[in-house]
Amino acid sequence: MKLPDLSSTIVALATPPGVGAIGVIRLSGPRAIIVADVIFKGKRLENQASHTAHFGKVVAADGRILDEVLITIFKGPNSYTGEDTAEISCHGSPYILQEIIQLCLEKGSRLAEPGEFTLRAFLNGKMDLTQAEAVADLIASESAAAHDVAIRQLRGGFKHEIQKLRDELIHFASLVELELDFGEEDVEFADRSDLKILVQKIRSVTQSLIHSFSLGNALKMGVTTVIAGRPNAGKSTLLNALLNEERAIVSDIPGTTRDTIEEVLNIRGIQFRLIDTAGIREAQDTIEAIGVARTMEKIEQAAILVYVWDVAGGMTLAEVHEDLAALVSRNAVPGEAVSRNAVPGEAVSRNAVPGQTTARNSVPGYIVVCNKMDRNPMFKTEWLLDPTLPEVHPYLLGDGDLSTFKKLSNLHPSNPLDESANAPNSSFIIHHSSLIPVSAKNAMNIEFLKEKLFEAAAGEGVNTESTIVTNARHHDALRRADEALADVLTGLDANITGDFIAQDIRRSLSYLGEITGEIGVEDLLGNIFGKFCIGK
Repeated sequence: MKLPDLSSTIVALATPPGVGAIGVIRLSGPRAIIVADVIFKGKRLENQASHTAHFGKVVAADGRILDEVLITIFKGPNSYTGEDTAEISCHGSPYILQEIIQLCLEKGSRLAEPGEFTLRAFLNGKMDLTQAEAVADLIASESAAAHDVAIRQLRGGFKHEIQKLRDELIHFASLVELELDFGEEDVEFADRSDLKILVQKIRSVTQSLIHSFSLGNALKMGVTTVIAGRPNAGKSTLLNALLNEERAIVSDIPGTTRDTIEEVLNIRGIQFRLIDTAGIREAQDTIEAIGVARTMEKIEQAAILVYVWDVAGGMTLAEVHEDLAALVSRNAVPGEAVSRNAVPGEAVSRNAVPGQTTARNSVPGYIVVCNKMDRNPMFKTEWLLDPTLPEVHPYLLGDGDLSTFKKLSNLHPSNPLDESANAPNSSFIIHHSSLIPVSAKNAMNIEFLKEKLFEAAAGEGVNTESTIVTNARHHDALRRADEALADVLTGLDANITGDFIAQDIRRSLSYLGEITGEIGVEDLLGNIFGKFCIGK
């Protein structure tokens, strides 16, 4: 990419556009304070100390007073960008803001590019690339958890973790490189067993960071959660119960929902993007066919699939199994058992990227909501009120369905099923932990369902004090660094020469350096900072 002219002075609106009580215009660069001084009637700003605020007026070229303002000056290198900076706080009239920016342009500044203030902070050594990216994440955070993760990264938590790994590798890399300089003398400066232990330790850290990405991306982007099932199963009623508001139209007429409805639900700091869909059946008309097709598209994009089963409507667990196996298996990796990936909490963390469109070969985690339990004549209230009970009792499934249930579900951890008991001609098994009884109409057991959704996305919880990877670029670099470290271990086991080991160590160091911006990131800068808002 071609970097903007960093020797110029830039100006931009730092607050959202539109009418507001206050607007802030930011200047940065070698002439930032000089430009502010020219348009300001009050104290001479150039003569004032850094980090001070000054009241006065902004005067147009023809002598008109545009506004009474407060100008704060920050002298480099002790500023956000590392350069001289001035921030003009004025009234939030779009006219006033535009007039002041135009004055700054006339006096020698230029409009800033997207993210250019933070780009300058990075290039001037005020922050590394992970911290710069955390600025954008902090601005975009929509939940407490996303905010906490971004703050920790902005304060250098991820930076220090990566730097520690690189420092340890650099030490051994230098010893291996030293051996190469004395190749003819057959000396060994780097103990191979110590190097192996170090690489294994570093890999444990990199793999932990890699595995944290699913949770991190869920915190950052939200978890795409699709509510699906047959018509009139109570999908829209369930959406309303989860949101605690009448968001979707509810009717006893099958096929009421023709298009998808999307809403956001915050559960303990994680944003779930709930998507209510059209009922899955043979379409009765063209419009319904389009709705069903969109349902299938959304399921392909889901991190979690909530399948709604109307237990009072005569549908058996065997039929649920057939539906769910078809829905999940159509996205499965060819030749790979779906059941290995279908347990909620595992599928999300291993195979799905919450909040992003997943690949067609990904397997969503699933939850089966056993709806309308209050209308099941064989239902016993105590199980609904105590969802921690370990067994799904057979009387909840209807007469004659016990044998099917035994084939498809684990009754109890102390009574594991034999492999021979699995459903015939299917690698997919509905797990007991995925069956959640509710009455969406009466809002019964909805809080328990929310807890299960949270567990599916975050496991036991979110520890924002630990380093959580939220950026796809970081995840990819960590993955490549880990692969290079795996090659180091392979080389050590095969007793290959030091030059090949040194090459793999250098590869790993390079990938880790890309994360913080220490190595080879010039081509990435335009893509990274181009996504920022103009005034940041």
